[in-house]
Parts: sequence; structure tokens; C-alpha cells
Amino acid sequence: MVSKNIVVVNPSGLHLRPAGVLAKTSMKFKCDVIIECGEKRVDAKSVLNVMGAGIKTGSHICLKCNGPDEEEALEEVSEAIETGLGEAIDENIEK
Repeated sequence: MVSKNIVVVNPSGLHLRPAGVLAKTSMKFKCDVIIECGEKRVDAKSVLNVMGAGIKTGSHICLKCNGPDEEEALEEVSEAIETGLGEAIDENIEK
């Protein structure tokens, strides 16, 4: 298992559009892709789970990948989150 701590930079947090991009990116990999935010632990391959977690801008999350392609998944999914999942990012968020 590999993991990385990330700060969510999307101005509106992980609402429908960025949650969809996150799930689509995560589904490309065979490994499990999990997001932990506080006490919440969600499957990043599920748009509904990601949205249901209520992750806001500035939230500190831990991305965990476990499986055969975990290194590649961690790199690509974390980069997607760090660059705003296709949305304009808030440069004022402290990382």
C-alpha cells in the first residue's frame, strides 16, 4: 500500500463534476483507491461516495492505493487532485 497526504484545492470542494473526474481517473486502475478525510473513508471510484463525504476546499485528505498498479494510481490520481480535477484552483489554499 502507498499513500499521500493532499490538500483539496477545488474552490467548491469535491462536488459532482470534480468527484466524477476523480472517480473516472481512479477507475482506470485495478488497485483500490481510498480517500480518508477525518473519520471518513471512501472509495474514490464511486462518485456518490466521494460526494457523500462532503470534502470541502482546503480539506486535508490521505489518498491510499493498494493493489497491482498502486504506484501508478497514486501518482496519477494525486496529480489530478492537486491540479484541481479540471477546475480552476484556488491559489490561496495553504498546502
